[in-house]
Amino acid sequence: MKLDILAFGAHPDDVELGCAGTLSKSITQGKKVGIVDLTQGEMGTRGTPQLRLEEAQKAAELLGVAVRENLGFRDAFFVNDEIHQRQVIQKIRAYQPEIVLCNAYTDRHIDHGKGSTLVREACFLSGLVKVVTQNDQGADQAAWRPKLVLEYIQWEEITPDIVLDISGHLEQKIRVVKAYSSQFYNPDSQEKETPISSSNFLESIHYRARNLGRLIGTEAGEGFTSQQTLAVGDLFSLLSVTS
Repeated sequence: MKLDILAFGAHPDDVELGCAGTLSKSITQGKKVGIVDLTQGEMGTRGTPQLRLEEAQKAAELLGVAVRENLGFRDAFFVNDEIHQRQVIQKIRAYQPEIVLCNAYTDRHIDHGKGSTLVREACFLSGLVKVVTQNDQGADQAAWRPKLVLEYIQWEEITPDIVLDISGHLEQKIRVVKAYSSQFYNPDSQEKETPISSSNFLESIHYRARNLGRLIGTEAGEGFTSQQTLAVGDLFSLLSVTS
């Protein structure tokens, strides 16, 4: 199955928090989208690995993605080495995305920065023909390098390189995030409070998107950074949102 966009997250819910509006908009535009979670989030204070997987599946169904997988890396302890890179490469080559979205390059949770570097380096290595990997049937995979790799923004207030207009998709993003009922604000929960379980954090998803939208003259936006030089075909492409 070839995908247009493949979004990676260190934990289930990272993708939803960082770029669910972008994925929702892309899907309505007819793009085929997939999600790969690196870990099951088993070190999280709230919930269980099984519950996190169930919530991730519910979120995927609400969002309408074509596929969602979990690589089962060790939450908090996975490393950026050949073993992990090859598993990510296998998914990149299996789905051949034009665009890859990944974790913030630096963030409060150490897995986010690690996951970002791991995925970005795997995207490069995936394009090398001498890096040999096999698919699930044991056949050699063709080399594939995504044309664009972007990092979404998470806890830290990172200045984006680009902001995508997600007007009309913010409420869908909130619905998808709320699929993770074990993790986010729930006044009836008896579990220990965490930085992301507060009502303030849930509200911040909304007002961050509104503020990014304000900066580009739209209803709502999601920001991304890039380690590669971004290009447009002509100057007038930059006028499509704000003009």
